[in-house]
Amino acid sequence: MKEIKQNRKTQYTQMVLRNALMELMEQKTISQITVKELCIKADINRTTFYAHYTDTNDLLHKIEADVLLSVSKAVSSLHGPIGKNNIIQIIQELLQYIADNNKHIQILLSERGDVNFPKELFMMIYGKCELMALAPHSSTKEFYFIFVLNGSIGLIQHWLKSGLTKSANEMAEIIVNMAAQIK
Repeated sequence: MKEIKQNRKTQYTQMVLRNALMELMEQKTISQITVKELCIKADINRTTFYAHYTDTNDLLHKIEADVLLSVSKAVSSLHGPIGKNNIIQIIQELLQYIADNNKHIQILLSERGDVNFPKELFMMIYGKCELMALAPHSSTKEFYFIFVLNGSIGLIQHWLKSGLTKSANEMAEIIVNMAAQIK
């Protein structure tokens, strides 16, 4: 019985710290946030914080790792041959996850977080989807991939900032159609 209570307590502490970090990141970059400030916001003492994380960057990286794991599971659950419709479905699933968690995801994809996270997220998705197989066969294949990757990130960041004015499915179709036009 004690272990269950401790586990719930740990989960609660981690949730409160994660939410507090996201709230602070609405105003500041990760490098501007101190452990003391985070603990005050979360109403947790610093000893408790250090029992779970080494610093604010460690907490941010664990949040990012959880997002990557969730997205990876969602993408892996979709099977079938790689084609335009399947890719739209995969991207739509990702965008729906982003829409459902838009407050936190918007912060993670913004300049206030880890600048490498958006690229890491989309490289993982595109790698799992084998999207490079759909790229034009030429010596510029790598450039095509980088262009589509960064363009997708920019479109999604704009979609989040503009208040999700289009559905996840509409955005998936826009991204895939734009990528197809580049060929």
